Amino acid sequence: MKISIERGALLRAVARAQSVVERRNTIPILANVLIEAEGDEVQFRATDLDIEVVDKAPAKVERAGSTTVNAVVFHEIVRKLPDGALVNLTDDNASGRLTVEAGRSNFALATLPRQDFPVMANAEYGANFRAPAPVLRRLFDKSKFAISTEETRYYLNGVYMHVADSEEGRVLRCVATDGHRLARIDAGLPDGAETMPGVIVPRKAVGELRKLLDDDDMEIAVSVSETKVRFATPDITLTSKVIDGTFPDYMRVIPQNNTRRLEVDASDFARAVDRVATVSSERSRAVKLQLEDDRLILSVNAPDAGNAEEELVVSYSDEKLEIGFNAKYLLEIANQVDRENAVFLFNSSGDPTLMREGADTSAVYVVMPMRV
Repeated sequence: MKISIERGALLRAVARAQSVVERRNTIPILANVLIEAEGDEVQFRATDLDIEVVDKAPAKVERAGSTTVNAVVFHEIVRKLPDGALVNLTDDNASGRLTVEAGRSNFALATLPRQDFPVMANAEYGANFRAPAPVLRRLFDKSKFAISTEETRYYLNGVYMHVADSEEGRVLRCVATDGHRLARIDAGLPDGAETMPGVIVPRKAVGELRKLLDDDDMEIAVSVSETKVRFATPDITLTSKVIDGTFPDYMRVIPQNNTRRLEVDASDFARAVDRVATVSSERSRAVKLQLEDDRLILSVNAPDAGNAEEELVVSYSDEKLEIGFNAKYLLEIANQVDRENAVFLFNSSGDPTLMREGADTSAVYVVMPMRV
């Protein structure tokens, strides 16, 4: 294999591929990236056996071929090469080395046989559809904060993507919960998604997917089977196994009859929560909300550090209410609001609270209260 490639294109491709590689590996080949050159492009493939990323970049291919090299070391070398450099990659099978040349820099990296590299088997995808990058970005960005990190409840360690019925008709829906808070985000159902099986996209795959969704003009091709999900652009393909488990019936925990309504400027509310929570050394310290007659008093009492209080002018006309929340959970939910106002719907100090963005019902959040 012998190729020439511009350093910027090489860095983008290698950076995206190597990010799925686990830093600690008992299988040496999994620390490597597979480089395949053919025609007028080079392909970089990396996997941890659960997720596979394939990234393509244009290159001048003098001699087609393939090899594998340590992903992290290769990425670091390319990252440190000067901007605009032309990088020459030459694989010598006899010596088991990949030569990386750019200007006066020259590196010879150890390689492992291409045959040892595990390529994820292609699944038969039952549903194939296309969706604009901003739509998928909203679905996953607004739900991923609620993904559980508790490994024993592995079926909550991802975002549940499925087709659901809503007041607006059938929708593509993403849901995540850790038992303390829940996010449910809807988008219009794309053509071809109607037959999609519900799948739980793992936390790591959600993080890697975010890197595909930065270009607002990009259409993402989505393919879903019972065991795998694939997101693809013309240059990048991300394939992930889905979590083998049953997502709980989340509709049971979304309150339907909360009538006490608080409307508040979302950014003012988030900043006020952040300020009063400062006196608490533990981020999980409860923030108390006292509501009556268009006034909201936020307070934190931390006996070892002190206490804090802040008052906001809000829209609230129901009976007096005192309720406590984990400051971190409250902040994360408040920070999801894109519109000016957040609407909170309460029942009592011991019941789950519903939050949405103004009159928009396509994004709904639930947070459990804390004793204060």
